[in-house]
Amino acid sequence: MKQVTIHAAKTHLSRLIEEAALGEEVVIARDRVPVARLVPVKPPENKRRFGSLKGRLKVPASFSEPLPASELDAWES
Repeated sequence: MKQVTIHAAKTHLSRLIEEAALGEEVVIARDRVPVARLVPVKPPENKRRFGSLKGRLKVPASFSEPLPASELDAWES
């Protein structure tokens, strides 16, 4: 873990971002008191795939039928 002052972080921000992207944790301090941490952003673990639920879900035949009057009243009021 590397610690730098706010002034040094402003001066060398591009380099610090590169270091963080490579996995190094950079702590930014004000008067030797840590106030922020620069860490790499991890990519999302699971990407959504179109069609991944194909064949797993079943839509009932009543799906396209009109709603009962009592349900319509609840939605419209």
